Amino acid sequence: MTRMRSLISALSAILLLSSVAACGSDDEEAPKNVSAKTAALGTLTPGVIKVAVQPYAPYTSVQDGRIVGLDGDILAAVSKKLGLRIEPEVTDFAGMLAGVQSRRVDITVGGVAWSAERQKQGLFTDPPYYSPPAMAVRSGKTYKTVDDLKGLDLGTVEGYVWVKSIQAVPGAKLHAYPDATGVFDDLGAGRVDVGFLDPLIIIAAQKERPELRISTEYLTPPTAAEVKAKPDYAYFQPYQTGFYLPKQATKLEKAISEQIDAMYADGELKKLVEKYGGDPEQFLRPAADVAGARRGVDRPQDWTPPFIAQ
Repeated sequence: MTRMRSLISALSAILLLSSVAACGSDDEEAPKNVSAKTAALGTLTPGVIKVAVQPYAPYTSVQDGRIVGLDGDILAAVSKKLGLRIEPEVTDFAGMLAGVQSRRVDITVGGVAWSAERQKQGLFTDPPYYSPPAMAVRSGKTYKTVDDLKGLDLGTVEGYVWVKSIQAVPGAKLHAYPDATGVFDDLGAGRVDVGFLDPLIIIAAQKERPELRISTEYLTPPTAAEVKAKPDYAYFQPYQTGFYLPKQATKLEKAISEQIDAMYADGELKKLVEKYGGDPEQFLRPAADVAGARRGVDRPQDWTPPFIAQ
């Protein structure tokens, strides 16, 4: 997302992407009966969309050659409308980005956060959803603002950008773990007060590990004044995700963005977010700064981020 983990070198990532490709190759023949409209999208293989993903359920995972999870379901709906067959390639987060930037794949999905730096090396679709600042807390505990976090034991995964935010909270103690399991284990044992993780990960853990007695809360984003005083608080704000494509894939990006926007309008995205336990009001309404971040950068000055109707 930021997908908030340390990146290995680009060269290693490209090699990893090559070695663990789930299926297919650049030499694979195109499916028969590909329409001219689909072929004009410019995918590496006409009629096929090659997708780099990492195992990150319930956002993305590959089962029986299919991408499942929230991002997988969104891409499947879009690809069906565009006449494209999905071909997944499994890698890690660094490999996802490197595969797109070197144009070894057509796209990567899985909560990749939009940033001005990343868009210089690739194209982002309109946001398929927005990722709110979620907290795993022990049931019965309530924390709403950054001030509520002062002096607490706060956990997250090593390399996630929440590490910087936590370190900026006065009196808070950072607990960094190799993966989300460590965060949940210590939260359940009372060694951590709050765990910062991607929201659907927390929601899934509530269902799969009821003995932990945890719940999901959403942090009230810090104000502009608070972020100005402590810039690392910016990571406590919601961020916009996007499907990420090579710079050359302008037609494909436009077509996918149009389908994403249509899924906001017809209620399909709302259904998919609810399928995975998410709150559409949190996932499908942009924060105030989303438009300003992209206008004049990779969107026109009058761009309006997609959102669900009331």
